[in-house]
Amino acid sequence: MSESFTVPIVDISAYVTDGSAAEKAAVARALDAACRTVGFIQVVGHGVPGAVTDGLAQAIDDFFSQDLEAKKAWKRPAKENRGYSPPKSESLSYSLGIDPVTRMNDFFEAFNVGSSEADYPGFTDQTGDYAANTWPDTPGFEERVTAYFDEARRVAFTLQDAFADALGIDRAVFDATSDHPINVLRMNNYALPPGSIELGGDLTGMGEHTDYGLVTVLWADRVEGLQVLGRDARWHDVMPAENALLVNLGDIAARVTNDEWMSTLHRVKPPVVGGTIKRRRSAAFFHDWNADAMIHTLPSVLHDAEPNYDPVTVAEHVQAKLRGSRAGVKNTAAAREQARIESASV
Repeated sequence: MSESFTVPIVDISAYVTDGSAAEKAAVARALDAACRTVGFIQVVGHGVPGAVTDGLAQAIDDFFSQDLEAKKAWKRPAKENRGYSPPKSESLSYSLGIDPVTRMNDFFEAFNVGSSEADYPGFTDQTGDYAANTWPDTPGFEERVTAYFDEARRVAFTLQDAFADALGIDRAVFDATSDHPINVLRMNNYALPPGSIELGGDLTGMGEHTDYGLVTVLWADRVEGLQVLGRDARWHDVMPAENALLVNLGDIAARVTNDEWMSTLHRVKPPVVGGTIKRRRSAAFFHDWNADAMIHTLPSVLHDAEPNYDPVTVAEHVQAKLRGSRAGVKNTAAAREQARIESASV
C-alpha cells in the first residue's frame, strides 16, 4: 500500500461557532481539496460532546450484548431500513452489483433508526422511505441514541452548508432538497466473538460499497478494519483520529459534481490482528436528501461536458441500493462504481 495516502484532518469549528467569512472560506477550501482527492475526511471541531458519544457507545454495547434471539425480536421488513439486521443477512457489495463470495456473507449486525413521517409536520410519505422507528426495550437506548442522532444530523447539515460554499453555489440549492431528508443512523457491531480465529475466504466484515446520500458522518472505535479505495485503485487502512468523526461522500455528491467529488468506496475487513479478533463498533449517520428530490448534475461543474449520470429521484436511487444490500437483488444501475471495484488491487 502507498505510504503517501492520508486522510486529511479538517477543523470545521468556524462553521459550528459561526466564525468569520474568511475562516469559513478556509474550511470550505480544505473540504473541497479533501473531496477532490480522497473523499474521506477526519473532521474535528464538530462540537459533539464526549458525553453524547459515550452514551451512544453504551447504548450499542447494551443492545448488542443480548442473545441473538432477543435481538431478532426487533427485526423489521428489509424495505423499511429500520430495526435489527442479524449477522450474514446482508451483502453490501450487492448494492453495487458486485457478486460477493457468498450471497449474504457480511458478518456485521446492525440496528437502524431514522427520520420518520412524524418528524416533518405537514409532510406525507409517498415513497415508504420514512418508516416509524422501532425502539428496543433496552434501558436508556432510545434516549442515548436520539441524543447522538440529533448531534450527527446537525453536523451533516453543517457540512452540507460548507459543501455548497466549497462548490460556489447558493446554499438554497441544497436546502431545497433537504427539508424532509431520509436521515438514517446505522449502528454496527462486528459480530464475531473475541478470541483466535482462522480466516476463511467467505469472511467479510462489510463488503465494498458506496454510501447512498450526500454525506456520511461516522463514529467508530479506534480499531483496525476500515479500508478506503484511493484514486490509485489501492485499498488503504483508515483509523479514526482521536476525538474525530470520519466523514465520507456518498453517491449524491458524485452525481451532483459529475464525479469531481467521487463517492467513497470503502469496506470493513475482519478486525483481526495476529490471528486474534478485536471487537469493533461504529455508527454511520447517512444524510440522504428528500426522497422526492431529483438528483441531477450541477450545471456549474459540467464545463460543456455531458453528465455521467441520468437524473434520478433519491427514492429510486436508495431503493435500488437497498434491494441489493438487504434483499439480494443485484443493483444494475451502479456501473461506474462497479468498474472502480473491479479495477482495484486486492
